[in-house]
Amino acid sequence: MKEIEVIIDTEEIAEFFFHELLKRGYVPTNEELNEMADITFEYLVEKSIIDENTDID
Repeated sequence: MKEIEVIIDTEEIAEFFFHELLKRGYVPTNEELNEMADITFEYLVEKSIIDENTDID
C-alpha cells in the first residue's frame, strides 16, 4: 500500500466543526471548538489513522 503524507491542522478541524455546528443550529465557543479539534486529533492518532509528527519545516 502506498504511503502518503497528510497534514492535520487542529485549527482547520476547529473551523470545520464551527461551520458544521452552525448549520445544525449550535453556536460553540472557541474553547469548545478547540477541545473538539484536540479530541478529534487524538482519536485519529489512537486509531493509527495518522502519526503525530511535531517536526515542522
